[in-house]
Amino acid sequence: MSVEVSLEQTYPSSPQVLIPHAIAVAAPQHAGLGDVLTWGHPQVLPAGTLVRVPLGARTVLGLVWDHAVPVAADVAIKPVADVLGLPALPTAWRALVAFAARYYQRSLGELALAVLPPELRKLDGAALARRARRKARTAQEVAPAPRPDPNAEQLAALAALTEAGLMAQPPCLLLHGVTGSGKTEVYLRAAEAALAAGRQVLVLVPEINLTPQLEARFAGRFGAQRLVALHSGLTPARRLAHWLAALDGRADVVLGTRLSVFAPLPRLGLIVVDEEHDPSYKQQDGARYSARDLAVYRGHLERVPVVLGSATPSLESWRLAQQGRYRLLALHQRVGAAPLPTVRVVDMTRQPAPPPGQPAAPLSAPLVAAVAERLARGEQSLLFLNRRGYAPVLQCGACGWKSDCPHCSAWRVFHKADRSLRCHHCGYSVRVPRACPDCGNLDIHPVGRGTEQLAEQVSALWPAARVARIDADSTRLVGALEAQLAAVHAGEVDILVGTQMVTKGHDFRRMTLVAAVNPDGALYSEDFRAPERLFATLMQAAGRAGRAGEGSAEMWVQTASPAHALYRALASHDYAAFASAQLAEREMAGLPPYSHLALLRVEARTAVAAEAFARAARGAAQDWLAAHGEQGVRVYPPLPPAVARVAGLERRQMLVEAASRAALQKLLAAWGPLLPALRGSGAERVARWALDVDPAVL
Repeated sequence: MSVEVSLEQTYPSSPQVLIPHAIAVAAPQHAGLGDVLTWGHPQVLPAGTLVRVPLGARTVLGLVWDHAVPVAADVAIKPVADVLGLPALPTAWRALVAFAARYYQRSLGELALAVLPPELRKLDGAALARRARRKARTAQEVAPAPRPDPNAEQLAALAALTEAGLMAQPPCLLLHGVTGSGKTEVYLRAAEAALAAGRQVLVLVPEINLTPQLEARFAGRFGAQRLVALHSGLTPARRLAHWLAALDGRADVVLGTRLSVFAPLPRLGLIVVDEEHDPSYKQQDGARYSARDLAVYRGHLERVPVVLGSATPSLESWRLAQQGRYRLLALHQRVGAAPLPTVRVVDMTRQPAPPPGQPAAPLSAPLVAAVAERLARGEQSLLFLNRRGYAPVLQCGACGWKSDCPHCSAWRVFHKADRSLRCHHCGYSVRVPRACPDCGNLDIHPVGRGTEQLAEQVSALWPAARVARIDADSTRLVGALEAQLAAVHAGEVDILVGTQMVTKGHDFRRMTLVAAVNPDGALYSEDFRAPERLFATLMQAAGRAGRAGEGSAEMWVQTASPAHALYRALASHDYAAFASAQLAEREMAGLPPYSHLALLRVEARTAVAAEAFARAARGAAQDWLAAHGEQGVRVYPPLPPAVARVAGLERRQMLVEAASRAALQKLLAAWGPLLPALRGSGAERVARWALDVDPAVL
């Protein structure tokens, strides 16, 4: 479909009858403007048309929602300023947005405009016409990759997908495959079938750093001209070009992060959600939607198959599969018969104590020997520590001063490379002081260990080894991550030290040892989902070892709790046993997926204001529940989160728990409009609040 845009959008000077249109604009839910406002146009504009409309002193982007709008005869309506001339956004796209806005308690316009490319807000119809005529810059051409023959398990999964595609209402399919079992090949062949039928394919990945390698796999199979990426790492102009290619059907495959679930695809035939368990699919600000859940809803809405793939499915998806509401497809074996790595658990409580006054060594003696063995054989090792920086805190040995952040209830992290103390919550950074700011003592020392220190210690342990570090600090520059990963793949790195960003999705063919240096912290977190996330991370990390099928692959875990059930399940690669135990605990405690949650998150300049708003909001919710006789919904008292102050704002959160999703949604729909009146004024006015439905993190 070509994009035709009139280069002049003008209106006659003589009075004309304006047909009223309901148009959604980006007004917050609590602004009191309603979901849509009314403007007029001489012609009927199809629903889904993008326009620019006057709003106060500004002209803003709007989306035509309807044109059958009753308006009183004595009410003057303003005309639409400009029609952008793009194809109307599809009906199914608008239905998805409407559902998401309703479910996640946002205004229609706020959500609809937030998921569009920001560049659209800057362009009028003429400028957009020029952009639309430009050819979208698609994925970089890559040499076609060999097309491997699928094994029996992959063929069975593909047959199930084909069968699902023929159904009037295809089911959601959960592809549970161990790491290295060839889930990507299943995605590729399913996409081939969809493209052969003239349909488009949407592929979601949890993080930007996983996009390039999967993009290369798809480009190698289908050709770069048929594929575009959509994620926040693109320039605004490129993101707009890719979005336009999806909208007018020139892009056959759209591959991107969570925002891509809203990509306008008029010929959608298949949705793939890779690593469906990943918490990155949950938006953590603004409209706090779950891209995975919306992908499932979109598949149902548009009657297309949805494939959720993971080696460690979310407990919600696993339970739905066990109930038969999702169809479970299993890949138990690695491609090429490569065995899963042997898991070795080191009891750190039995390791020799360090000399008095000396910090404990980062690696146990058995792990040191195992890494040395890999070095001797010319194989690679990965040391995983999910804490960046040199040390999480600096401390004075005399008075006990610690490097706390003046704006947050958190420590500033010591970064040795640039001699800075940096808060990872608000970004506040200062140079490391020469002496203690409180007492002047020169003995200020790091406490704890981050990836920067671990890499330094590993280099000291093996001076001849080529050590690389990959974390958010070492990959800050454009292209740095790709360059470092290329070095690992080329065999130019012997020992890789990294955070969680290197534990999933990467196909390191020379890696035969992976070690989790200090994973125990998540075992004792207040968040009930922490064990699930830890197990998924460790299983993903283990999957980086032995993918080529050569050598004896091992996963090492250094822990002070070697008998923990999580590590026992990990040792046997038994996800089903871990999931069963966790679901049993959740059921006894009445936690998701056996209940449904929402959080009211509040931020204010003072703790008193945040607390007062939250308590008033709780009272309003309880009054509504009592007045309507609603049972099975509980509103808990407000509490401070783990980090109670960020960037000078005090935070409180309040949990709402319901036995049914319908009961929760009924309360939220009535409760949300009551909250603006509780905001307060002056110094006691809250800065912002948000309802987080199905929160991923408590």
